[in-house]
Amino acid sequence: MASKENRRITDVGTLKALGHPLRMKLYRALNVTGAATASQLGEQVDEAPSLVSYHLRKLAEHGLIQEAEPRSGDGRERWWEPASDGVTVRGVDFRDAPERQAAHLAFTRLFHEERGDNYRRYLDERATWPTEWNDAAADAEATLRLTAAELGALKDELLTVIRKYDDQGRADEAAGATEGRENVALHMYGFPFRP
Repeated sequence: MASKENRRITDVGTLKALGHPLRMKLYRALNVTGAATASQLGEQVDEAPSLVSYHLRKLAEHGLIQEAEPRSGDGRERWWEPASDGVTVRGVDFRDAPERQAAHLAFTRLFHEERGDNYRRYLDERATWPTEWNDAAADAEATLRLTAAELGALKDELLTVIRKYDDQGRADEAAGATEGRENVALHMYGFPFRP
């Protein structure tokens, strides 16, 4: 059974395992579906099941995913699920050596490229979504004048609100309220800059 907490990644090996483009897509797909086979995931990412199986085993070697209970009567199928509710990667855990900093930077860039790809896909498909979803979708930017402590407090407050909505949505879904419910990606960035 998957852990109900985020796993904090602090070692470069696990970071590099997740920092592979296909593995990151597979990990995200499993977090959305909950459990899937290599064949199902292969269809989602447009790759051969044998290649997907290889990368799933690599994720499992690092404890990022685990085998799941079969969801069908086909005993030949191998089901996978995330080993935790998610992962946390913090720069502070990789600042102690240049090669660790470089691995963290490469991971972070790939992670943000994937986020951008997901948003561009939504923009390309926006016309196929009902009006209420397009009206509800958020795209905003604010330029604030804050201290580092204020930015940290803002981040914590926003994460609390996000967790509240996530917990409520999951509880409602578990209670059978699935009508109109979709997967929603919420990306949040807050960083200092100088013009």
